[in-house]
Amino acid sequence: MKNLMFLISLLFTASAWAQNSYSTTFPATENPISQSGKWLNGATNGVAWTNVQTTPGLAFGTQSGNAAGDARYADSTAVLTGSWGSNQEASGIIYVANAPTSSSVYQEVEIRLRTTITTNSITGYEINCSVSANSNNSYLQIVRWNGPLASWTQLNGSSVHCVNGDTLRATIKGSTINVYLNGTLVESATDSTYTSGSPGIGFFLQGTTGTNATYGFTSFAADDTGSPAPPTNVKGTAIQK
Repeated sequence: MKNLMFLISLLFTASAWAQNSYSTTFPATENPISQSGKWLNGATNGVAWTNVQTTPGLAFGTQSGNAAGDARYADSTAVLTGSWGSNQEASGIIYVANAPTSSSVYQEVEIRLRTTITTNSITGYEINCSVSANSNNSYLQIVRWNGPLASWTQLNGSSVHCVNGDTLRATIKGSTINVYLNGTLVESATDSTYTSGSPGIGFFLQGTTGTNATYGFTSFAADDTGSPAPPTNVKGTAIQK
């Protein structure tokens, strides 16, 4: 009698295989952003934060801008659904009108990588860039979100700021995060806390109200094509007894 045993030499998880790409110019009016269920949001799904909304050609935040205490950090947040590979890149073209000149007003756009939103928890990496016109508020930061509201760790930062028409792009491969502004590498950090999650966008507003729609992204693109591809030729080996 013959028994067949099949041996598979390499095992891959579904998330490691993931080969996704997504791009949008935000063609519809949505509050919160959904695009047929492709996005999760900070208030709708995370509860403690705020949502991202869109009008044709623009994604922007809904944060009040005058909150106190931990609520100041309820950034507008949205990430893509689905299973994404660990190596990710995401980019957006920035829109800014009437950039604030006051040193007490903070407006920033954010790219997110390996981000997970659940009830009262957001984990992952945020790459934020100030769109303020005040030189004292010029910054670009790489930040790790640790879960609870207002729990975050800055991994790197510099006095770079973003203006209308800039392209902000960030990549993560292994534990290395690189940030590019208009194609030029401007900042890097290393962190191995999170190995999974989704790309997305976010916005922060503090020190004023009613200016959410004056800054945002006019387009967004993300992919995980740097992640390992699924095996295409896995075969069993027959062992005869």
